[in-house]
Amino acid sequence: MCLVSAQQRFARAVEGSIQQYLDAREHALAEISADAAPLLRHVRAMVSGGKRVRSAFVLWGWHAVTAARPEATHTTGTEQDPEWADVVGVATAVELFHAAALVHDDIIDASDTRRGRPAMHRALEAQHRDGEWVGDAASWGTSAAILVGDLLLNWADDRMLEACRGAAHGDRVHDAYRRMREEVTFGQYLDVLEEAAWIRQDPSALLDRAHTVAVYKSAKYSVEAPLTLGGLLAGGADAQLDALAGYGLPVGVAFQMRDDLLGVFGDPAVTGKPAGDDLREGKRTVLIEIARQRLNPSMRTLLDELLGDRELDERQIAILQDAIARSQAPERLEALIDRAVGEALESLHDGDLSRAAVLELERLADTVAKRDR
Repeated sequence: MCLVSAQQRFARAVEGSIQQYLDAREHALAEISADAAPLLRHVRAMVSGGKRVRSAFVLWGWHAVTAARPEATHTTGTEQDPEWADVVGVATAVELFHAAALVHDDIIDASDTRRGRPAMHRALEAQHRDGEWVGDAASWGTSAAILVGDLLLNWADDRMLEACRGAAHGDRVHDAYRRMREEVTFGQYLDVLEEAAWIRQDPSALLDRAHTVAVYKSAKYSVEAPLTLGGLLAGGADAQLDALAGYGLPVGVAFQMRDDLLGVFGDPAVTGKPAGDDLREGKRTVLIEIARQRLNPSMRTLLDELLGDRELDERQIAILQDAIARSQAPERLEALIDRAVGEALESLHDGDLSRAAVLELERLADTVAKRDR
């Protein structure tokens, strides 16, 4: 099996599954009102494309277990496998859940863009303004986007139930999905809590608190949970699931640490978001807490005063970027990323996983840890 083409075929299958599901929902909503059509256009723009990182980890978590079975054949772990449709369904649910999280996250962070396009609440705000409707366009866009995010959550749950209903290990998969939903939602709460309450916390605990946010807001649901869902769907043994989790969590942490670097130093032309967006949003990330520990008192005070100011101009952004760079926090974070990836790769060899999946997971670890967007 060609690994690259297998992942591409799976990504196309997931894309097709998402669009088919949205076709069905659009038809159902159109029976209520013709206003479903413009709403679904916004949703399709939101969910189309993207890196499909989480789908890839669902695929390789499943393949790692199913292709390691003694009775495995050349069709095991491919689209000819009877379990393929269930794996596509689980990945579709994960992608819909991810889209919902992004819609809500952009509202919370007051982000204007997502993947180079207007964020959902901004796109809906523009719809209000272009239509010359009554009331405040920004307020309406936010209200409508919250509901769109809720719809996407409902659809993710619906698609996951559908995938699990006929699967041999569907109950275990759904339990893991429920836990993922709970953890990432609470992780998001911890993120906004940290932005507001950090000043009342023990300074020596701030780095650990930032790490906890990274784990539960992003790391677990970006890598560990999708891998586990795939492994559970294949009926993975405890040792196999432990190996996948032992890989998934540190790779997820590395993924989030890279995101932290891109949120401060990323190229807007590549990331699709403004330069220094995390600085305006006041993100208390691992990067920021490492920098705070290494800055002199006057620069630390300046960082604390400016971080989270939505009106930061380019000059102020540059000052903060320079201060963070001079603290050598980026180099420290790069070292932590390398260490996390190393720990992850060691874990892959602790379980009886398919050789093909191990090789692909090694490649994916490097890809997500070194990405530029």
